[in-house]
Amino acid sequence: MVSKKYTLLAVFLCLMASYGFAQQVKSTGGYDVSDSSVIPSKRMPQHTEFLNGTSNFPAKPRNQWEIGLRIGAVTISGDIPATFPTPGFGLTVRKALGYVFSLRLEYMNGTAKGLQWKQSSFYSTATPWFKEGYTGVIYNNYKTKMQDLTIQGVFNLNNIRFYKSKSSVNFYVFGGLGGMTYEAKNNVLDDAGNTYQADFASIPGNVYADRKDTKDAVKDVLDDSYESVAEEQGDARPKLFDDTFKPAGVFGGGVAFKINSRWNISLEDRVTFVKDDLLDGQQWSEQGTLTRDYDSYNYLSLGVNFNLGKNSVEPLWWLNPLDYAYSEIRNPRLMRLPKPVLPDADGDGVTDQFDQEQTPAGVPVDSKGVSRDTDGDGVPDSKDKELITPTHCQPVDADGVGKCPCPTCENCPDLCKGGGGIDCSTKLGAMPSVSFKKGSNSLSKDNEAVLANVASRLRNNPECKVVVVGYCASNKKEQQLSWDHVNKVITYLIEKEGISADRFIFKYGEEGGDCDTVDLRGAAEGEEGPNTVAPPHPNLRKN
Repeated sequence: MVSKKYTLLAVFLCLMASYGFAQQVKSTGGYDVSDSSVIPSKRMPQHTEFLNGTSNFPAKPRNQWEIGLRIGAVTISGDIPATFPTPGFGLTVRKALGYVFSLRLEYMNGTAKGLQWKQSSFYSTATPWFKEGYTGVIYNNYKTKMQDLTIQGVFNLNNIRFYKSKSSVNFYVFGGLGGMTYEAKNNVLDDAGNTYQADFASIPGNVYADRKDTKDAVKDVLDDSYESVAEEQGDARPKLFDDTFKPAGVFGGGVAFKINSRWNISLEDRVTFVKDDLLDGQQWSEQGTLTRDYDSYNYLSLGVNFNLGKNSVEPLWWLNPLDYAYSEIRNPRLMRLPKPVLPDADGDGVTDQFDQEQTPAGVPVDSKGVSRDTDGDGVPDSKDKELITPTHCQPVDADGVGKCPCPTCENCPDLCKGGGGIDCSTKLGAMPSVSFKKGSNSLSKDNEAVLANVASRLRNNPECKVVVVGYCASNKKEQQLSWDHVNKVITYLIEKEGISADRFIFKYGEEGGDCDTVDLRGAAEGEEGPNTVAPPHPNLRKN
């Protein structure tokens, strides 16, 4: 009978394994909280609110059921010492209600045996020993078949982890209630139907005898029939399938080892308490005192568990509920982050951490928050009554107004070369350059301010011309870009500043300068040149 039972269990295990490994196994670890496919319809409103940012909590995902097969050993703690091994098997079905708590239904079927190595002469009239006419010593023994069905609450102890995303080992404790049935039998008669009374009398089973020797001697006498129903309460206790039925309470603990997202194995120990003193067929204490101590039984088992369910995450006891929170803090995807507010006490557009000067409201500043001084005369633009003061007219007064020297050779001979004519390079002074971004032909705001300075100098010196020089001519692209830069500067001064076109000398493709820079200088005495030149490669012009 036992061999058939284990054969059926082995076949069942093989079928479970073949089915499980044939399924498509999802990757281990956490899950994507934005994945709507794992959210049941009844929790979809919460999921939608979470994704829309109106709820802080993601909806609980649909998680898999766990079914398990357990094989182990059953022992009774009663009046008669238990013997090993005693086989038992069981089935479990478990479902998580949260990350910490789950419910489990367990069925257990087991057989327990026991043998008392001490001689006894105390037995009641309800025992088969009395019924079979024993008058001398006996050696109490039993074989009890038990079944139970319990519903248990399981508490996980280590899946909420602060320093690790997940674990392949899960510790848990459980407790629950249910019912059990049992039938205890004694081995009172041998195969021929005779009692063991004479055999027992020849075995020196007392407190001075060797325990092992006595047990071996008793085992040599006994067969394995267990033919006699042990002492029981009869109809005083409810029956189920002709066996005594009793309510039962269980508690225990275990540890599970994860193989993959579908399979795990577990080792656990369970104690079952029953308000009954006849699980081992012996109701009173060995010495005959009428003290009742209720029996209990232990079930130590090894289980193989498999997860069932499509469009579901793993059972929640394998997942870390902090996984989403920690990953969102590290790499925000659904988190609503407020726009950063950077202080700017003076409201000049430069934040305080980079502002080098606290300026009054409305004062134009540079990129460092310092009051802008376009002509470099030491008076900020906000107080400068002459925004562009030529260099040769500086220094200036407190209002930024300079005093320009007379423009004639007679009154200012130092401005003329050899007394022949006005030297515009000296009169206009060192003129600024215009720098473009690499490959670009656009004027920045700073460049426009520079050209406004140049235009002011030209207005103050109407008799002078300015030479506009661009550089680089090693290839067609450089030649055209050099022409574009020079043309851009001259066009801006003509169209935006109102300077006459005949006051410019157009030069491009010169050597010795930066390709993205245009230099301006006052024309030397007698220096002439065209104020416009046709583009060398018009198809390559930059807008």
